[in-house]
Amino acid sequence: MAIIVNLDVMMAKRKISSGELSEKIGITPANLSILKNQKAKAVRFSTLNDICKALDCQPGDILEYQPDTPSDSN
Repeated sequence: MAIIVNLDVMMAKRKISSGELSEKIGITPANLSILKNQKAKAVRFSTLNDICKALDCQPGDILEYQPDTPSDSN
């Protein structure tokens, strides 16, 4: 996958637990886990906005683009 989610890194920097963040942004811990573990197919801008607000960060702090390698593009 070309988009890497660094949410766990930002959460560690801000010293916030998954439970606390999910409560602050109004999503279930299960959905937050899906996002953190690179399993999400999409993220709503409203959710991204709420995450950035809660963590006091920019979208680029939690989302990163890495080009696919030839072996990844099957």
